[in-house]
Amino acid sequence: MSTSRPLRADARRNREALLTTAREMFLGGEADTGVEEIARQAGVSVGTLYRHFATREALIEAVYRQEVDELCAAPAELLGQHTPDEALRRFLLLLVDHAAIGKGMAEALESIMITDSPVFDDARTRMAQSLDRLLAAGAAAATVRDDVTGRTLLRAMGGICEMRAIDGWQEEARQITAILFDGLRHGTSKVRA
Repeated sequence: MSTSRPLRADARRNREALLTTAREMFLGGEADTGVEEIARQAGVSVGTLYRHFATREALIEAVYRQEVDELCAAPAELLGQHTPDEALRRFLLLLVDHAAIGKGMAEALESIMITDSPVFDDARTRMAQSLDRLLAAGAAAATVRDDVTGRTLLRAMGGICEMRAIDGWQEEARQITAILFDGLRHGTSKVRA
């Protein structure tokens, strides 16, 4: 929904209820749930749903964008609470968690993959920028290598997360991510034991 003015409080609550309900249903394996059921479970009318999201695909896209927004907001918080290398390590693990969310939403996301939506390109760009920020902070602190870009690291993480189809993949992905993180720290002057 694009407007030039902010949503009223009740409209904002309705929109958030729709996004939360849709996310829970999609992640719970109910990817084929119709908009009527999503609206009912959110406690709003179908008309309200369509006032916020013109199509079911627009709702799915909004749920995914919200996930990416939350993920890409994490570096600032992580850098405020941890050393740059620890912030990077934690963000890499968040990327594994994000892939798990993507697995849960995979069927729902298929419906927007066939459209001209830029949502996936935008998400990859924003994630790479988040990694660039963390890598730059780590390089400035001399705790991570300075010769790796966010886009390259995101591609490596994408390769790790391609294992999603395998049962128990997440634990193995976390282990491989730890190895990758160790490689990012190799050759720096402040590598911790």
